[in-house]
Amino acid sequence: MDRPTLEVADIFRRYGQAYRRDAGVSRSSAQGRVMTAIETCRTAVLGGHVEACDACGHQRIAYNSCANRHCPKCQSLKRAAWIHDRQADILDVEYFHVVFTVPHDVAALAAQNKTPVYNILFRATAVTLRTIAADPTHLGAEIGFFAVLHTWGQALTSHPHLHCVVPGGGLSPDGTRWIACRPGFFLPVRVLSRLFRRLFLQHLQAAYDTDTLRFDGSLAPLRDRPTWTRALAGLRQTEWVVYAKRPFGGPQQVLDYVGRYTHRVAIANDRLLDIDGGHVRFSYKDYRADPPQPPTTMTLAAGEFIRRFLLHVLPAGFHRIRYYGFLGARHRREKLVRCRQLLGAPASIPTSADTTSPVEYRDRAEALTGVSLRVCPACRHGQMIVIERLLPAHVSVPILDTS
Repeated sequence: MDRPTLEVADIFRRYGQAYRRDAGVSRSSAQGRVMTAIETCRTAVLGGHVEACDACGHQRIAYNSCANRHCPKCQSLKRAAWIHDRQADILDVEYFHVVFTVPHDVAALAAQNKTPVYNILFRATAVTLRTIAADPTHLGAEIGFFAVLHTWGQALTSHPHLHCVVPGGGLSPDGTRWIACRPGFFLPVRVLSRLFRRLFLQHLQAAYDTDTLRFDGSLAPLRDRPTWTRALAGLRQTEWVVYAKRPFGGPQQVLDYVGRYTHRVAIANDRLLDIDGGHVRFSYKDYRADPPQPPTTMTLAAGEFIRRFLLHVLPAGFHRIRYYGFLGARHRREKLVRCRQLLGAPASIPTSADTTSPVEYRDRAEALTGVSLRVCPACRHGQMIVIERLLPAHVSVPILDTS
């Protein structure tokens, strides 16, 4: 695949210093670390090595990656590794993709209160799915699923939502039967939406009562309890969107499809079109348009583009992929074995590559992607051998990834 002509890193390198100066204290330390990571990714600043072909002598320089989870260039290998590790979790049943989203007013609140509001989003979603699925009038089973947090829309504005991937069925309460969903139908989205809204707002009120939330700028009036109470009353009257996409065709389609969601960042490099005169132009699709419209373009001032991108920097240590039900970490292994027994499938799924050996990054990359980093790209016969190590250009505060 050809490397994109433009990258988010190009925008940060060209306009990042001006943004730092203009944003001042409104820019968090976490956002600053992400900017530095993206700006220095795969450059001499982070060091690297020189390789030479043992047959034709061709040389190339490979600079180190920043490994930050918000960097568009550092997700491919992580995505491949995650998909590889999930192969053993996939059951040979129909899978469903259910999306939980929140109204615009909650999105504005989440932008100032990422940890509490995103945690509430996960908690309310998980309880909703498990409660409705356990109800005998709907499915009457313990389900297992994972949820992936996305916080952005196509225009890079705040749009928190969870993508949940759920097998079409679950374990009976006594663990003796596999209870399957009706073909093509998981759970009623209207029922999911009502319970999700109620649970979310209950948790949000509790956070308000314990002074967990902050209200700055345009949200400052919400510090007044009567104003807050009126705002919540409005949210209770608003339709909350929960929708189920078409079910997957099979286990491999699950992995191929979900891989597009798990390690996404706010905008991929291939959506960038040009940088000119202090502005950034990128492709944009309005999914709210009715009828659907073809992709168009959006142009933002470079500073505004950077500000919107940084809106989606997650708090340190925050887990954006979480597992529930029989996919929860505590009992995942034994419950998956039980599920396969009840489905008449093998107890485990062999994976195509050993994740413990080899550990050398080039072997790991080839095992996961099928692309060799050892074969000489010039003669296609020799092997690329490391002949020199390049030290980082300077010592700086470590840029840690908390994925």
